[in-house]
Amino acid sequence: MTRHHFPESFIWGSATAAYQIEGAATEDGRGPSIWDTYSHTPGRTLNGDTGDVAADHYHRWADDLGHIADLGLSAYRFSISWPRVQPGGSGRFNQAGIDFYSRLVDGLLERGIRPVATMYHWDLPQELEDTGGWAARETALRFQEYAAGIVGALGDRVHTWTTLNEPWCSAYLGYASGVHAPGRTEPAAALAAVHHLNLAHGLAGRVVRELAPSAELSVTLNLHVVRGASDSAADQDAVRRIDALANRAFLGPMLDGAYPADLLADTASVTDWSFVREGDEKLIAVPLDVLGVNYYSSTLVRAWDGVSARSDADGHGASTSTPWVAADDVDFLPQPGPYTAMGWNIDPPALTELLLRLHREYPNQPMMITENGAAFDDVVSADGRIHDERRIDYLRRHIGAMADARAQGADVRGYFVWSLLDNFEWGYGYDRRFGIIRVDYDTQVRTWKDSAHWYQRLAATGKLDSAQD
Repeated sequence: MTRHHFPESFIWGSATAAYQIEGAATEDGRGPSIWDTYSHTPGRTLNGDTGDVAADHYHRWADDLGHIADLGLSAYRFSISWPRVQPGGSGRFNQAGIDFYSRLVDGLLERGIRPVATMYHWDLPQELEDTGGWAARETALRFQEYAAGIVGALGDRVHTWTTLNEPWCSAYLGYASGVHAPGRTEPAAALAAVHHLNLAHGLAGRVVRELAPSAELSVTLNLHVVRGASDSAADQDAVRRIDALANRAFLGPMLDGAYPADLLADTASVTDWSFVREGDEKLIAVPLDVLGVNYYSSTLVRAWDGVSARSDADGHGASTSTPWVAADDVDFLPQPGPYTAMGWNIDPPALTELLLRLHREYPNQPMMITENGAAFDDVVSADGRIHDERRIDYLRRHIGAMADARAQGADVRGYFVWSLLDNFEWGYGYDRRFGIIRVDYDTQVRTWKDSAHWYQRLAATGKLDSAQD
């Protein structure tokens, strides 16, 4: 039975990130990023894995575009490596790096695939981190210059420019809990990073408006669905506080033009927010053509009673420091399974809930699902196939949840599966596989999983069938 039928205009795509797939870490003038430094630091990543080679996309990009075309996808979301095109994060640009992305964009267009380019997917040039990183205002200004260079080079050939990917992760995991690069555990710096990432978005977004006025402008946020363990006032206040840190710290300035007052009050013991200068919030609120939404799992919280053992099952990696600044009295509770290989709960209805919330609060804002997918322990069967039924079920249920939101009025215009390829999964190295295409890291051979064939059929027909079909 066909549960949902998507219109021909609906965009089916896949997504990747530069550091996770490109490799060629020191080739053709690329400079080091914070993820090069972090992954080469002993103890930071599982098995000491690095992105030095990754999926070798830098050398195999044409073949990878062939896979995208064979899948029948209408768009491809990729990220541009800042240190590949501007090695030091300021000053001269690297023509070899720009030429790589120019070839990539032209290759997509030749195959009838829309290029969706993310300017920043976490690979900050190390030189900028050495002078303060995202905790420093200067980094946002350097990002504006970088945006001008790369938008100027690729021009209107890029269909959609996305300024940032998941600034929540960059700020809180990078500067508060330290489980992402640059690995700092400084709560005040994390909140400064929140603002300077927001500011970078606004500045770069205005560059796109000026230099590529026919292109669409986007940002991608990993918005959290936060639920309370009970309806008690204390638990619901915990929901409010985490929602402020996770969601409204970005939605507020980007879409409303102001930080929420409760966020500033909640974090007053950590910082006075004096790094927010007059006019910043207005700069940040550049109108968006589309809001990118990344979703994987949901979050359950309660107010800590001050006596029992703390629970920190937020799904964001183990650390002695928390990413949740000024929320030390909030418990993050384990949730019922099933789980993915990341240990994340599978909760498709939460995606419907999230999209309807955004539709309710921002009714005129078009959206796309810019990442959704699952890591599982894939096995190559005797027949040479990867029968990843659990991934297919995950995708089917979440795409159905998105369709349910569309049916209730949410303006969701596309879906990008994470990920096209198995890749370097940040702190988890190569142990977690998200791809619909398997990568043998020894040989770099690509093999379509059953989920790739399933997604190919969905993109061709626009028909989402029920699990029993």
